[in-house]
Amino acid sequence: MIDRETRVRILALINREVVPAVGCTEPMAVALCVARATELLGRVPTKITVWLSANILKNAMGVGIPGTGMIGLPIAIALGALVGKSAYKLEVLKDLTPAMLEEGKRYVAEDRISIQLKKGQCDKLYIETTCQADTDWATAVIATDHTRIVYEERNGNVMADTRQGAATGAEAEGPELNLRMVYDFATTTPTDELRFILKTRDLNMSAAAESVKGNYGHCLGKTMDRPLSHGIFGNTMFSHIISKTALACDARMGGAMIPVMSNSGSGNQGICATNPVVVFAQENENTEEELIRALTLSHLTAIYIKQSLGKLSALCGCVVASIGSSCGITYLMGGSYTDLCHAVKNMIANLTGMICDGAKPSCSLKICSGVSTALLSALLAREGKHVTEVEGIIDADVDRSIRNLTSIGKEAMCATDDMVLRIMTHKGV
Repeated sequence: MIDRETRVRILALINREVVPAVGCTEPMAVALCVARATELLGRVPTKITVWLSANILKNAMGVGIPGTGMIGLPIAIALGALVGKSAYKLEVLKDLTPAMLEEGKRYVAEDRISIQLKKGQCDKLYIETTCQADTDWATAVIATDHTRIVYEERNGNVMADTRQGAATGAEAEGPELNLRMVYDFATTTPTDELRFILKTRDLNMSAAAESVKGNYGHCLGKTMDRPLSHGIFGNTMFSHIISKTALACDARMGGAMIPVMSNSGSGNQGICATNPVVVFAQENENTEEELIRALTLSHLTAIYIKQSLGKLSALCGCVVASIGSSCGITYLMGGSYTDLCHAVKNMIANLTGMICDGAKPSCSLKICSGVSTALLSALLAREGKHVTEVEGIIDADVDRSIRNLTSIGKEAMCATDDMVLRIMTHKGV
């Protein structure tokens, strides 16, 4: 049983990490940093320079920017200066109008924006922006978290500086979790205290519904709903789960002006932790309380894994979110804590090593791989089947198995991350 003080801290942690976002969180975080620097400057800048960590650059290069029909950072930066409001956080561009979009395109065409890789040591999530107008200038820095502004300066006057604590600040917030604590919290906390988690269902399933109205990304979600796909996969719970999850991802990566509920700074992670659980609960005729607890379990599992992996890494975030959704689905199947542990081990044995090569329309393919594995892992766990400690990186202790996964993603895959960015930035060279 979770004591009240710990319960309150976990609730606060979920509310910090599960938040609405419009568009891919990396370019939106850059737009947010630009918006804040512009606010400090006090007028529209004539020149904008941004310095980005490799992981931010990687995730922002190939993704659609909401409401623009355009891809990549320059338009996000321009609109951050022209229409962005830092108070909106990851919904920074929600006031975008067609007129402002045209102005943003002109700003980009005038070559006022410089995008550079941050040299030297910095957090994997690091954004530095300097906005200039005449002799005035202002700088803002975001680090460790997509909305954590750690430094503000105008004309040499430092207005805020919390950089020293930024490296550990994000991780220090909230209790140090383990899977047993996650399970106990999700299954014993009074339902009324968890009801807010249904907002993830409302936003992320709405994103799937809106996606049907357009042709976003590679249209994977719509393809799964077509007769040919039904002939291959059947008109089944499996195909419905894949379709509803991919639809929301298609729209988000394709630049639709549709909000989603993110998890740990990623909209795709939020979608992947939500939609498979929701569709399973609907078609399995679970109660609303069971859905609430399953969603809480899914999202908090993802947050727990991210505590040791970090917000950005070489490991695709769908691995983390799919582990969460597998736990949620296992619970909806009537699974015990032991079954959950087995499902997690099955997931880690299968998906470890899936690289992150940036946010882009084809992320929906990776999400479908993750969700497929989540269902398979849950089914095996309920049958009493699981990968054991004599196999690969799996440990008898489930939390050690998770740390094995995160150590590979955070440490061992660093060279992979460098190579991925090198390939992405030298195509055709």
